[in-house]
Amino acid sequence: MGKVTVPFVGMIIAECIQVALIILSKQVMSQGMTSFIFIFYSNTIAALVLLPSSFFIHRFQRPPITFSTLSGFFILGLLGYLAQVFGYAGINYSSSTLATAMLNLVPGFTFILAVLFRMEELDWRSPSSLAKSLGTIVSIAGAFIATLYKGAALLKGPSPANFSQQPLFSQDSDWILGGLFLAADCVMASSFTIVQASILKKYPAGLIVVFFYCFFVAILSAVTCLAVERDISAWSLEPKLRLLSVLYSGVFGSAFQVGVTTWCLHQTGPVFVSMFKPIGIVISVVIGVLFLGDAFYLGSLIGATVIVIGFYSVLWGKSKDIEARSLESRGKQTPLLKENSSEDV
Repeated sequence: MGKVTVPFVGMIIAECIQVALIILSKQVMSQGMTSFIFIFYSNTIAALVLLPSSFFIHRFQRPPITFSTLSGFFILGLLGYLAQVFGYAGINYSSSTLATAMLNLVPGFTFILAVLFRMEELDWRSPSSLAKSLGTIVSIAGAFIATLYKGAALLKGPSPANFSQQPLFSQDSDWILGGLFLAADCVMASSFTIVQASILKKYPAGLIVVFFYCFFVAILSAVTCLAVERDISAWSLEPKLRLLSVLYSGVFGSAFQVGVTTWCLHQTGPVFVSMFKPIGIVISVVIGVLFLGDAFYLGSLIGATVIVIGFYSVLWGKSKDIEARSLESRGKQTPLLKENSSEDV
């Protein structure tokens, strides 16, 4: 029972951390902090935290870093940087609820990219391939609903006392633009997942990979900030909410959350970890409505529901693939065992 309970609690904590990061970033950007500076600060802090811890943890199992490996780290950082840029832009133009709902598109987009790069075979006669394909289509349809249709406000919270009193959505065009940015974020995140999987096969020291990822994201965001941000005051961490947000993002949003998710992934597998993604929608709605004065719209409810249905369809297909591979590997091992046992007799 404990083998399931601890990862379960860990994934709930990880989802709460991610939703809180989305909400905090929304607030500091609404108060004038640019996403480029926020990304720079948070990834710099994460890299400083991971530099000693990652190399210490992998001190006995640290493969050599070659130019090819370093190039892979840079590509990973570039994809992650683009994902963060698109993601924070989408959050700024839309809402935390839409952002958490759109994150469930990542498995579907990952499946599409895996098929395009021939990392996964598409067999229409296979129930698992059919489930993944239909689930991807349903998820994308749900994203279109959530982005293009706002609908009536189902829940409205009290006006927040400690944050700016700007309306959550100024124009419908901003909402649609935010949805498009979030969709681009999901494409980049899916590409990131595929590249990360390829790198981890060659360089299995996971935390060191995460350190270099944060390191390169910090460098790329610093170059962008120097080119775009001419105003020195834009780098200010006042009011205190900015400082708290970047510290939270660096320590908890990047280093701690990645560590917890990686541990849960190692203990239970990718299907178990992925199943917790839709919980972020519920957490986001509750926090947004009760504490931040956000509104929850009908379009977000319908779109999120459709996305989650597609999400679980993709997961079901993926779990069937894993079961099939497991049975196939056992089938290949059985004759060898029988042959060895007969020889021993």
